[in-house]
Amino acid sequence: MTKSNKLILSAIVGAAVLAAAAGGYRYGAVRHRPSATDTPTPGGVASPPATSVPAQSSAAALPVEVTKAGTVMLPQTITAVGSLRSDESVTLRPEVAGRITAILFQEGQRVTKGATLVQLDAAINLADVQQVRANLALAKSKYERAIDLAGRNFISSQARDEAKNNFEVAQAALALAEAKLAKTELTAPFSGIIGLRVVSVGDYVKEGADLVNLEAIDPIKVDFRVPETFMRDVQVGQAVVVALDALPGKTYDGRIIALNPLVDAGGRALVIRAQVRNQDAALRPGMFARVTLITRAEKESLVLPEEALVPQGTEQFVFRVVEGKAVRAAVKTGQRRDSKVEILSGVDKGDMVVIAGQIRLRDGVSVRVAGADTKANAAKSAPEQPAPSKPKS
Repeated sequence: MTKSNKLILSAIVGAAVLAAAAGGYRYGAVRHRPSATDTPTPGGVASPPATSVPAQSSAAALPVEVTKAGTVMLPQTITAVGSLRSDESVTLRPEVAGRITAILFQEGQRVTKGATLVQLDAAINLADVQQVRANLALAKSKYERAIDLAGRNFISSQARDEAKNNFEVAQAALALAEAKLAKTELTAPFSGIIGLRVVSVGDYVKEGADLVNLEAIDPIKVDFRVPETFMRDVQVGQAVVVALDALPGKTYDGRIIALNPLVDAGGRALVIRAQVRNQDAALRPGMFARVTLITRAEKESLVLPEEALVPQGTEQFVFRVVEGKAVRAAVKTGQRRDSKVEILSGVDKGDMVVIAGQIRLRDGVSVRVAGADTKANAAKSAPEQPAPSKPKS
């Protein structure tokens, strides 16, 4: 590189260094330019503005919705689930074997007690009856003749007794044959609704074969269980209210008719049977039922909305609002009715309880009631109403 080139390069580098130095000085001057609010220091240089730390405001508190714990009149009840059962139920089965010759009912129809439902072939049984009747007539004639001869001492007392025995055996044989003949007709043991048959005309059935079921469903029974701890509160004759998921919006009143003396060892529960009227036949055996057992008269009870409860494991908690802070409280619950739950302990009447916003709450955190600030601000911003002027006298 020549000497002239070196001089040119040195000049360019020097100019760049001077330009950079001038820019840094200008940037620093702008950055530290005093403002009207800066406080001048004794040296005459304004100090930078102090950074202020905002105080914690009510906006930092978690918003929640609350309700006041109040009391209502509630009957003392026990709730349980159960199943409906027929008041009477039977499956018709023949006691003698035979071929079905007639079915005298329509499936699903109502039948009265004593009505003939199924007939079996009775030809053989009828012939047996006729034969036994003939034997009975002969035995009766021999017995009467033996009495006459014994009265005249023509035969011994033993011969007379044998004739009497033969006559009585013939009578018993006739009763047996007639009973077997009657078994060929199956009649309704009680009034009810006939079910669906599983046989047809011409089927040969053996003794004990299932033919059709018969159900009496008015009134209808409901069986349910309650824990053994309620044993002293349950008595025969107490009222029950039955509701069914299959029939929403409808309830049926009934009474307890029996208590099982045996407590179920598996679930430690008492089995109770109640009876409910079913005039419209809307209730059917086997349906799932929700039972409310009324044990005592109404009393004043503390209640909260169900959404106030915070379940944790087997326990229930609520958050009370005390002096702007959330206080977690364990509660013991009772019966539930109309989206309300009875509170037996843990909350007092008049307490403010959180019903929305519990997910973010912890014991002791600051809370604010949603809508309270808006109402306060609206009250402050409302224009003052001038006082009414007095009329001049």
